[in-house]
Amino acid sequence: MSKITTSFPFERINFIIMLVGIAVIGLGYLLMVGGGSDDPNVFSEEIFSFRRLTLAPIVILIGFAIEVVAILYTPKNKQ
Repeated sequence: MSKITTSFPFERINFIIMLVGIAVIGLGYLLMVGGGSDDPNVFSEEIFSFRRLTLAPIVILIGFAIEVVAILYTPKNKQ
């Protein structure tokens, strides 16, 4: 019988990079929160702020890019 060896496809560094990516995505969603009015009959212009329409989606896309890097990253010492 031959001995079967298994190894994980990801190293510890991959999981660390993934956690950073998840944190950046979460930060992007937190930047989108808020801006509503307490009174439903009053319109608030705050929902059209730079932070919600531009900054938050860019941060979320950066987080997804970090996730792709975490998946594709191969440490130098791995054969």
